[in-house]
This record gives sequence, structure tokens and C-alpha cells, in this order.
Amino acid sequence: MVDIFTTDKRSEIMSRIKNRDTAPEIKVRSIIHRMGYRFRLHRKDLPGNPDIVFPKHKKIIFVNGCFWHGHKNCIRSKRPSSNKNFWDQKIDKNITRDKNIRKALNKSGWKVLVIWQCEINDINKLEVKIANFMAK
Repeated sequence: MVDIFTTDKRSEIMSRIKNRDTAPEIKVRSIIHRMGYRFRLHRKDLPGNPDIVFPKHKKIIFVNGCFWHGHKNCIRSKRPSSNKNFWDQKIDKNITRDKNIRKALNKSGWKVLVIWQCEINDINKLEVKIANFMAK
């Protein structure tokens, strides 16, 4: 399938995609705050610049977009059929990088939770997931 936008227009659209303070991330932060937890954001001194950090508990939460981080068995992670080589390499590289970051954090004594974009719609389930993670 051919892209409906010109190369310049597609580049402009892609440049507007944020990598921090996204809507899913803000929603998760709001839920965590309501649960009574306090946290830090985007700590640059930690591998992967984590989205949400609980220094006191030595725990980290990443809020990942299903498409960009290759969420397995999720409809939102379907890869584009055009420019397939590019997208396969890009998303596979993201998956590998994420895995290496989690390993480095675990090795440093941090516990890591990944919340996927598709999980954010069910707030009750998400609250339980966060509560269980924080209780461990």
C-alpha cells in the first residue's frame, strides 16, 4: 500500500509524536497519584530514562506504546505493510533496547513494571496491577 502523504508531510507528522508526557503516561501517573504514591519522572541517571520512578521503593514503571515497543499479540502493534524492512528493523531494535534496559535496571536492584497502552482502558485492572507491583 502506498503512503497517502508526501515524504515531507509524513516526516512532519512523525516529528509530532512525543516520547514523554504522552496521554497514556499522564493517565497512568494520575492513577498512581490518586492511589497515594509519590514518584519522580524521567530520571536521566537511570538506564532508559524511565517514565515513572519510585526511588523510596526502588521500583520503576515504563508506559509503552504497543506499536512502538512491539507488544506481542496486540492489535495495536500490527506493523505497516509498506516499507516493511525499515519498520521491522526499527521496532525490533526498540524491543532489544527495552530488554537490555530492563536487565540493567534489574541488575542494579530496581524492580520494573511495563504498562502497555492497551491496558490503560481498564482502570480497575490497571489499579490492581500497580497495587500488586508496589506491594511486592
